[in-house]
Parts: sequence; structure tokens; C-alpha cells
Amino acid sequence: MKAMILRKIGPVEEKSLELLDLPIPQPGPGQIRVKISACGVCHTELDEIEGRLQPRLPIIPGHQIVGTVEALGHVANKFKLGDKVGIAWINYACGRCDFCQQGNENLCSEFQGTGCDVNGGYAEYTVVHEDFAYPIPEKLSDCQAAPLLCAGAIGYRALRLTNLRDGQTLGLFGFGASAHIVTQIVKYKYPNSKIFVFTRSGQQEHQSLAKELGADWVGATGDNPPAKLNCAIDTTPAWKPIVEAMRVLEKGGRLVINAIRKEKKDLDSILNLDYPTHLWLEKELKTVANITRLDAEEFLPLAAEIPIMPKVQEFKLEQANEVLTILKKGKIQGAGVLRISDRR
Repeated sequence: MKAMILRKIGPVEEKSLELLDLPIPQPGPGQIRVKISACGVCHTELDEIEGRLQPRLPIIPGHQIVGTVEALGHVANKFKLGDKVGIAWINYACGRCDFCQQGNENLCSEFQGTGCDVNGGYAEYTVVHEDFAYPIPEKLSDCQAAPLLCAGAIGYRALRLTNLRDGQTLGLFGFGASAHIVTQIVKYKYPNSKIFVFTRSGQQEHQSLAKELGADWVGATGDNPPAKLNCAIDTTPAWKPIVEAMRVLEKGGRLVINAIRKEKKDLDSILNLDYPTHLWLEKELKTVANITRLDAEEFLPLAAEIPIMPKVQEFKLEQANEVLTILKKGKIQGAGVLRISDRR
């Protein structure tokens, strides 16, 4: 099979992924083999390639996988051959620890991420335990479903953690793959709520997409919105949006940070936190770590019901280095997806 392999850490501009021919993987007990049709491209891959998140090398990246079940391992019986399935970031959790027992398997010490700890979806085939694969509603095309498995599912989790109530105002800092899906969820589930979007200054394409999807106000990070935010989600790799979000947050409001890491280059921004301005009056700051299987299981049927139609840009598997470079520059509108094969 064809696969893009990461062998060493380095700047994404150095085209670190190599296109290789590898043996098709065989499913073990309880596993299924998936013939991949599409795989979303995520900022997490940038973190893995450039070393901010340490992957197990060599590794096939990619954790927003859509394809069909092509082979069943011993005792695997959850799916049938030909079923359309998705694979998300959560590839394994122990199921035994206190976190798992309390429904917080995303915090399991043995958590494994698809495309980071085990091979992922920048390939023609992959294997996964059947308990960590999800039925994909037929209403969703393969390329539209791919970003729902990370940008969508993690956005759904982040939105739930904001405690948004219908009629309240939500702020979105950054408007990439996740935020443009969250907008569609909010418009459906909270029709009387307002959405204020903050992007980098001059990010006209992202601002235009936000307006197209029904944002009530669009501006740049640092601008003063028409009203205070009851809650907010930050999806950026920068520190400044945290400070600015806390500044325009209403009393008792909550900011949820939906990001694995923050860049060091604007660390001075966080040092400018002023207690009465940014933190006092019971404002809250919360982070999102990974997703649980329940997030995906709840979100995918909802996405089909709404229906959520992610804006995607399609690329070939061999263009993975190119699309990652474009993503790093913030030039993808919506979500980038590798179209790997057409489903039979």
C-alpha cells in the first residue's frame, strides 16, 4: 500500500513525510482493516512533525479517517464487510483506571492517539480495534465526514464544556476547521444565541466564511465586540487570544481552550494578565484534552441530523507535505482533506 511516513522531526517546510510502499496491515484479534477513502489534515500533525508533540517514529500520521471495512480479525463482529466507518484521535484507553471508569478515558494514562502512537490514515489501509471505530451516516460524504472526526468531535466537546445556554453569546477565537463546524452546531442547537468571531487581523477569507455561516459579528483578536461574551472557545496556537478572550468575557463566564499547545513566541502576552481585568468575578479558564468515544458517538449522528456540511479542500495523498505547509500558513478555508481512494 502507499503511505506517507514520518521518520524524523523537522520543519514541515522540509517535506518530512516520505511516500513509501508498505505491506498491507493484517487485523489482529478484535481488529478491523479499513480501506481508507479520505483522511483529514489537522494542526496536530504539524505538532507531531515539528516535535511539539512527540510521536512514535517512524509513524504514519492522520487521525480523521473514513473508509470501508475490508477485513475482520478474529472475534471482531461489531461491523460487517463493506460498512462505512470512521476512526478518530482516540485509538486506545485502558478501560480500567479511575479516569476511564468515570467516563474520562481521554485522560487515561495509557491513552494512545491515532497517527501519533499507532499508525494512522495517511495511507491506503489501516487497522484499529473495532471498539474504536464508528459508523459513518450515509448522508455524509467521505470527505465531509473526515473533519468531523477531530475538528468536529473535539469542537462538540469544547462547546459542551462552555456550558452555553440558548440566548447567550459565544465567542470563537480562530476560525479554522473546528470553529466553522461549531458555528453550525450552535445555529442548530442554540438558535437564539449569538456568535462573535475573532480572527487574526487581515484574515479576510476566514472572516468571510464566518459571515457566510451566520456569525453575528466578526472582528480581529483585540477588537471590542458589541457585547460581553458569556463563554468562548479558543482554537489558536497563540497566547494573545487567551488574554483578549478573558478581557471581553462576562462575569462568571468560561473560556475553553481547544488546543494541544501554545507557541512560545508571544508568551509575553500571557504575562500581561491583569487580575481584576482578566480573572476576577469568577471567570473560568478550562482546557480540552483529547476526546472520548462518547463524543464521537454522540456527535456523528447529530452532524448528519443538522446536517453539518464542512467546507473542505481536497488533496491527493502524495500532496500531504504541500497541504501541511498551506495549513501552517493559515491558508486553508475550512478543512483540508486527503482524498486517498474512491469507495467501491
